[in-house]
This record gives sequence, structure tokens and C-alpha cells, in this order.
Amino acid sequence: MNVKKLGLPSISKWCMAISLTMFFSACSNDVIDSAALFDSNAKSEPLAECTAPAFLKKGDKVALLSLSYTTPDSNIQKTADVIREWGFKPVIGKNVGKLEAGKYAGTAEERAADFTAALKDTSIKAILSNRGGYGTIQLVDLIDPELVKENPKWLIGFSDVTTLHALETKMGVMSIHGTMSSFIAQTQGKDTSSTLLRDLLKGTVPTYKLPTHQYNQKGKAEGILVGGNMTTFVPLIGSSDIDVFQNDGIILFMEEIGENLRNIDRMFHSIELHGVMENVKGVILGEFVDSGTDLDYESTEAMLSKYLKKYDIPVICGFPAGHGDFKLPLVMGATVKMDVTDKGATIAFDIKGEKKTIDTDKLTSKTSLSKSLLKMYAGKTFEIE
Repeated sequence: MNVKKLGLPSISKWCMAISLTMFFSACSNDVIDSAALFDSNAKSEPLAECTAPAFLKKGDKVALLSLSYTTPDSNIQKTADVIREWGFKPVIGKNVGKLEAGKYAGTAEERAADFTAALKDTSIKAILSNRGGYGTIQLVDLIDPELVKENPKWLIGFSDVTTLHALETKMGVMSIHGTMSSFIAQTQGKDTSSTLLRDLLKGTVPTYKLPTHQYNQKGKAEGILVGGNMTTFVPLIGSSDIDVFQNDGIILFMEEIGENLRNIDRMFHSIELHGVMENVKGVILGEFVDSGTDLDYESTEAMLSKYLKKYDIPVICGFPAGHGDFKLPLVMGATVKMDVTDKGATIAFDIKGEKKTIDTDKLTSKTSLSKSLLKMYAGKTFEIE
């Protein structure tokens, strides 16, 4: 072998190859597929199908928990009244009135204890988050994942609750990306997002019909729905035991509030660099509220569409869920079917129950919260109402 002709980079590769060969030889008791080890095109394992918790009956209990930032007691009490109107019994978490570090609804241990207690209580059939903000990532190591698996019940929320949706999906339990106490209290539960949540909890599963959008990408897809708030789920990719994004066969839902376009750009490219897009069968873009004008795009959808065009997958833009006026319920962990055509799009969940078609183009908002209030509830500003 002529070492001079190899050069330093080649010598390094040669030495590494010898080292790896010696290592694998030493591990003779293990069967190692070296071809698969170096195959960058090896497919990820498919994400397992999730179980749908039982729908609620009259008299069932719903836990109201503050798993992130603290929530005013007046909001929780108003939501409790709505829960009673729906025919359910509200159970307010033991620690929801706590305040830690000026923001959190108690310490991580206290918030996790409320969640654990709700899981263990067999009379509680659903867990409704009071608000988002920040802090659920602190709970992951404090919650026994087997309790989630063994006690399937509907977890409801969005924004920072995205972390716990990933935990539920990873443990094979469906959950609901939907409105929370802070918003239910604002409308006394009379808005579309709240009434659709009520109906879903009782067994009426929505099928969404959407209008055309200039940045939609046509096609059909089927997969398990994952995702939520980008700022919340991107840190989970490749770095936690609840990473559901590197499994094959997923439909990716994304929404955001109060982030400039370069941050959204950075997060999307982080998703790509982790190889997630190789597993994505379709994309649903929710609402992007107050996402800034720091880059020369007419909208967030326009920017993301530029990147999504290279993937041969359907894309739905403008789904009314996230931090805007509408927070239409999405069943995370469910098998969802997308169909995007020139005439519009549909989203259907493969869940047993009565089906109801919702034409999102005909929705009208009964309340329009200010951007400052929406950002405050999302934890993007520091006030606590």
C-alpha cells in the first residue's frame, strides 16, 4: 500500500475502517448487519397505531389541570361551569392555584403529581389543560409512561401541551389537540372550537372539509397524526424518549405564534436535518399568528411552501387550529386520511364513532381575542392575567 498517495483524509478513513472491523470482530456474540449500519436510506420503524380512549358519558369526570403556566381561578371556575353544562363533573387539580418562579402553576413535581393523580383516578375520563405557556417538558421524566399506557383517557390542549401529546402518542394513546380552559372561559363554551370538543368527547368525530388554498399541494395520504406547536415539538426530535417524529408513516401538523420567520425557517430546517421529512406522508399547516415580516415572504405558508415543494406529498394550508380564533379539535395519534384536490381538501379520522362533516369555509368566530392576549396565553409575553 502506498501511504503517500493516500493522503491524510484517506489514512483517517482507512484507520477508521480497520478500527470498526476490529470492533465488530470483537463483538462476535452479536449479530450485526453492517450493510444496514451504513445504509443511509434504511427506513424508520412505522409509528404504532394508538388506542382511542372511551368517549365520555353523562356524569363522567373531567380533570382541569394547569400543567404549564398558572391560570386565574376565575377562568377555571368559568370552565368548570361549562363542563357541568356539558353533563360532566369537573375535578380541579390540587396544585392549580400554586405559583412558582412567577409563572408556573407550581413546581414541576407538583404539576406532574396532578397529572399522575388524574391518570390513576379511574373515575376521571378526560384531562383538560387550563392553558399553555411553558413547562410541560419539565414533566416528562416525572411521569411514569406506563401509567399513560395503562390508563387511556383523553388529554386535551394545545401549545405547550404538544409535549404531552407526543408522550401520549408514544405510549399508544390518542389525545386531542384542542381548546383549553382559558379560551372556554372567554366564550362560556359557546364558540365552535368548544362545541366541537364537547361533541368529540361524547363520540361525534369531525371530518373536515376545507377550501382551496394557493399553497396547497395536491395528493392523497394516510398516516398517524403528530405534531403541534413547532417551538414545543422541535426540541423533542432526536433527543428524547418521546420522539414520535422519526417513525415512518406520519402526518405532520404544525402551527406557531409570535415567532419571526427566520425562527420558523430554522425550526423547519432542523426538522429536515433530523431526517423527519423522510417519514412524513403529508403535512397540515395550521395557523401562524403574528409570525413577523423579517423575511421577504408574503406569509409563513409562502415560505414553508417553497421548502415543501420538493417533497411528493400532499400539503394542506390554513387549517383553523392553533393560536388564532379557531382551535378545531384534531385527534393526535389517530390514523388520518388527507385528500387535496383543485376543489379543496378533506381530513378524516379513522376512529369509531358518529361522523360529522365540518365545512371550515363556513365557520364564523363569535369572539376575536387580541393578538396580545393570544400571545400571553401562549407564553410569548410575560404577563399573567
